[in-house]
Amino acid sequence: MSDYLLKTEPSEYSFAELQRDKVTVWDGVHNPVALRNLGAMKPGDKLVIYETGDHKSAVGTATVVSVDASNPKNPAVEIKAGKLLAKPVTLGEIKSNKLFKDSPLVRIGRLSVVPLTPAQYKSLTGD
Repeated sequence: MSDYLLKTEPSEYSFAELQRDKVTVWDGVHNPVALRNLGAMKPGDKLVIYETGDHKSAVGTATVVSVDASNPKNPAVEIKAGKLLAKPVTLGEIKSNKLFKDSPLVRIGRLSVVPLTPAQYKSLTGD
């Protein structure tokens, strides 16, 4: 299993909306690297939801339910809402954490689907 961070603009689709919907297909991804990361996901992979815009923080968790990567330019990844983090983890906190020194999350700011190491996932979620 793998871990990923998914970025979302809360004015377009917030973590609260994911919790309300319970399950959704993650779409709207255009960057080729992000699409490749999305298509590499497997059911059961753990996710951190990160809200961009004014929030700029990791706010909750989710899990991959299913993946249809038959169209690599538009993989259909269904995710299920998890829990709200006890405390949001801000971008500043992430950048100051040595675990993220080489992470695409810090190095490639526009990347909306970012692989995480197990240690990075645990650092963000406490799980």
